[in-house]
Amino acid sequence: MHAKDRSLLSDLEVFVAIVRHGSMTGAAVELGVSTSALSHRMRKLEAALGAQLLNRTSRALSPTEAGAELAAQLGTGFATIEDALRRLTRSEGLPVGRLRLNMLRDAASHLVKPILKSYATAYPDMHLDLHADDRIVDMVAGGFDAGIRYGDRVPRDMIGVALSPPTRWVVVATPELINRVGAPQGPADLEHLPCIEMKLGDDSTFVWELGNGAAMQRITVSGPIRANGTSVILDAAREGLGFAYVLDLAARDLIASGELQVILPDWASEGPPLMIYYPSRRQRPQGLMELIEMIRQHQGLPPLLGGAWDND
Repeated sequence: MHAKDRSLLSDLEVFVAIVRHGSMTGAAVELGVSTSALSHRMRKLEAALGAQLLNRTSRALSPTEAGAELAAQLGTGFATIEDALRRLTRSEGLPVGRLRLNMLRDAASHLVKPILKSYATAYPDMHLDLHADDRIVDMVAGGFDAGIRYGDRVPRDMIGVALSPPTRWVVVATPELINRVGAPQGPADLEHLPCIEMKLGDDSTFVWELGNGAAMQRITVSGPIRANGTSVILDAAREGLGFAYVLDLAARDLIASGELQVILPDWASEGPPLMIYYPSRRQRPQGLMELIEMIRQHQGLPPLLGGAWDND
């Protein structure tokens, strides 16, 4: 297949994803790329085909009549291709080898740990070498096959795939602490209340970002504890030592049990998804695709179509 044909096939799969979600945003999250990149690819595809495939307004996006017919035909074709690939994988055997991953501690706890047993059972000849580290590392120089970081931290020369929906960050505290010092009425109040400081991988202290877009407020907090691990921060919060700014995914069970309460819910902040990234090359390491698909399924994300792997 010529490079031009591969590019067209990949753009067609992106088109199908956009139609399936009914939005550029949903497709962008699934494919781990920006909405502007998808818009560019759709304009290029429509120019190549000489037909308008999508109706775009400021409020909605829908396929044209020709686009809807094309999407239906492509959906059937891609399903046939996926089935053929699954049969080929079964006939040729399961992946074999070693996969070295460098990842954030939060990614290790909340993305990789939940699927480890399933992965080991499904792929018994794969050996996972996992390294959890919140510092920014040179993945290639360190000998790693892939890394997991927040989307805005993925190096531009790497291929990135979303492993989670967009992340959500919240402020939490124990009911006892709230009764003792009072609940903040706005982000600025946190500057005068005991908070658990978050140490980043470069040893700097994170400035809390509350809210989204133009309304976002950046708050410098202080308190009796500074820590660089979510588990330590949550333990300190559970002891009532201060308000904590944490990943909603990490605190979900404690919030559900009532041990911690979300403070200023209207000021929760949305962040980029956690993404896995790897060097742009034709041969991906054995077992990487299977790991990515398993994590995405556990996080409630749809499976990736073949073309989404061909961004190299």
